[in-house]
Amino acid sequence: MTAKKSITDDSASLRRLVLEIFREHEYAAYNHKQVAKKLRQEPFFTTAESFLERFSDQQLKDALIATLEHLTQEEELQETDRGKYKLWPQSRLVEGRIDIASNGNAYVMNEDFEEDIFIDRNNLLNALNGDLVKVNLFAVRPGKRPQGEVIEIIERARTEFVGTVQVSKGFAFLSSGHMRNGIDLFIPLDALNGAKHGEKAVARITHWPEDAANPQGEIVRVLGMPGDNDVEMDAILVEYGFPLSFPENVEAEAEAVPYRIPRKEIDNRRDFRSITTFTIDPVDAKDFDDALSVRFLENGHLEVGIHIADVSHYVQPGSAMDDEAFDRATSVYLVDRVIPMLPEKLSNLVCSLRPGEDKLCFSAVFELDQHGQVLNEWFGRTIIHSDRRFTYEEAQEVIERGEGDLCEEVLTLHRIAQKLRSKRFADGAITFDRVEVRFRLDERSHPVDVYLKENKDSNKLIEEFMLLANRRVAESIGRKLSSEKNREFPFVYRVHDTPVSDKLESFALFAGRFGHKVNTRNEKDLAHSLNRLMHDIKGKREQNVLEQLAIRTMAKAIYTTDNIGHYGLAFDYYTHFTSPIRRYPDVVVHRLLAHYLEGGAPADADEIEEACEHSTQMEIKASEAERASVKFKQVQYLLDRKDEVFTGMISGVTEWGLYVEIPENKCEGLVRVRDLTDDFYSLNEEEYSLVGHRTHKTYRLGDMVRVRLKSADLVKKQIDFLLEEMPLVSRKTATAQRSKGGFRSKPGGRRR
Repeated sequence: MTAKKSITDDSASLRRLVLEIFREHEYAAYNHKQVAKKLRQEPFFTTAESFLERFSDQQLKDALIATLEHLTQEEELQETDRGKYKLWPQSRLVEGRIDIASNGNAYVMNEDFEEDIFIDRNNLLNALNGDLVKVNLFAVRPGKRPQGEVIEIIERARTEFVGTVQVSKGFAFLSSGHMRNGIDLFIPLDALNGAKHGEKAVARITHWPEDAANPQGEIVRVLGMPGDNDVEMDAILVEYGFPLSFPENVEAEAEAVPYRIPRKEIDNRRDFRSITTFTIDPVDAKDFDDALSVRFLENGHLEVGIHIADVSHYVQPGSAMDDEAFDRATSVYLVDRVIPMLPEKLSNLVCSLRPGEDKLCFSAVFELDQHGQVLNEWFGRTIIHSDRRFTYEEAQEVIERGEGDLCEEVLTLHRIAQKLRSKRFADGAITFDRVEVRFRLDERSHPVDVYLKENKDSNKLIEEFMLLANRRVAESIGRKLSSEKNREFPFVYRVHDTPVSDKLESFALFAGRFGHKVNTRNEKDLAHSLNRLMHDIKGKREQNVLEQLAIRTMAKAIYTTDNIGHYGLAFDYYTHFTSPIRRYPDVVVHRLLAHYLEGGAPADADEIEEACEHSTQMEIKASEAERASVKFKQVQYLLDRKDEVFTGMISGVTEWGLYVEIPENKCEGLVRVRDLTDDFYSLNEEEYSLVGHRTHKTYRLGDMVRVRLKSADLVKKQIDFLLEEMPLVSRKTATAQRSKGGFRSKPGGRRR
């Protein structure tokens, strides 16, 4: 037998091959087994064949491990995790959006890195939250988080800021009071533009001298006195980058849109005006995006039309309305008002599918059997005439009583929706029936009551048919058209990645503290297990904490042209087609669908991706603004209840204190560590708890406690509690939890 040649004789060749694999897949991370597998595949096999024939598997393994380690030492590769490597960026300079945490440190998001790049608060230059920055990477040890320093501000996320005006003798400041902004604006007295001391105002950065700690600015709008409802709501909108009004040219363009539909336009559309059609929406809704039509066919099947307002007919690319809609990207729903994406004439009148009026739509029409199976489908432009406007409550009454307007149609759709929902869950969909906090407001928009709204069958009816339309539209382009034409047709997808494994393991352990088991063996078992958990905890004290933690284990849904499917819905293809009045991605979907149905060539993927990324970011900002308005109303609701005692659940544990949520109204406040005067408490991150050094008294996430309202600050949107007593769990239970190790979490990178 011929002795095998030492593989180290070919180390230079192997080094070149390994680098070629990583350069071919520059953002991928591989271990030695995955590199060996790549060597056996085209296009590398031809070059690597001599290695694979002449050397044993063990020799190849040893050589690959040595080569990967050498390339890491030479800084050609970086070790992203133990035994896993990826190519170092060609430059130590990378770009990305910066996210500044409440402690002043920051993270820069860049697709070349699995983890965000950490930036110490002393290395921010003068970057502000959301800015596009250039970062110089530091050399870090293998397996450690990438770190760097900001060396250039490429693009400001915003130049206008809201805050309180502080006027001194020779100068003034606009104080944002917001850690993520981290700045106060210096305002010369001649740039106050009428703003007075103590008022809330909007200021614009005019310049930022290199040697100055603060930028210089000017007041561009006075909002009014802090604490006033309208002032605070306007401040929230400005804070998150949403305009307070439409530009004059946009309003003028909207006013020029005619109400009357030309006969020529009607003739070019499929006419559904003679078919029973209705809408189901919230009682206070004015923008009706969607309607359902129902027709019972002679063959025993059902024709369901899902009709969506044809915004793309009225809002043309390149118009002032389109530019403004792109910039806003979404409507914003604050507690007491809606900030629409489109001017009111379109959102509430021309496009809104109001009853008794002919309306232009883009529709998805399905022939369904009695089990909800799609037998035929059609997509195209239509004209409809809604016969009835239901509120969710009215439709729910028809479902529950089995009588009322359009009873047969509503009950038939309800039955089909239940079948669609059951199939979705059988396929691995996950449900989070989270309760929503709602307020009853008086004539001054002051909250007089807080209540929790849950989705009922009427909500789920609409949800299932909207999901059906969104899924089948995405499949028609991503699967069918691309397969027929044997080429890719770029499209807008709504995608949702699989859960983060480390967070999932931590969550499973934490749920176990309440006696619940989460099966993490595979994705489908996990989905069924989470659904059982959500069912089991309904109405129990731990419901909100476990729901919130479960959601945090999930990746965030985003818009993109890169379809990876929607894990939470268990759909391989999914998009947003059904709400173009309030979501810009839906407008883009309508345009692309119309273009492709007419035989159009593949659209520009980069242009679509740009719209996707922008829409995702604006959606996040809208959600944050909506939460801020809810928080303001919760503070307002508790404003006159100082010293009242509540029973609440510890909903968050941090080094600065305990967050406690009152279950009946979801108001959340902070018990500060400095107010825990009976001991010195420190954070146990692994168990999500604060522990007393002397007494070993422990406050854990999920514990029930009694708290007294210390203060409610409208301006800061902040509720402070004082602890009245120990957690409302027995000492025996607490001891048992400690003996089991409690909730253990693995610290990991921040997720986008």
